[in-house]
Amino acid sequence: MPKFLDSHKFAPLTEAQLKQLMKAPRDEFGVTHENLIYSEKENKLFCLLDAPNREAVEKHHAKGGAKCDWILEVKSVK
Repeated sequence: MPKFLDSHKFAPLTEAQLKQLMKAPRDEFGVTHENLIYSEKENKLFCLLDAPNREAVEKHHAKGGAKCDWILEVKSVK
């Protein structure tokens, strides 16, 4: 499964919500969360996602009301 890294605003999310997202099963777009990294002070959230394609990432975020600043397909050595 391809991996994607994206960035968008952290607010209005909370750390508790991010922890729930990490436990969530694959959604209807085929997206799962591998890691969520954030700075509340800078109002930034970085998502590392497993997704079939970029469009799935866009739909996943749109459903939650977020618009990504950017989305990159990435590889990991993990």
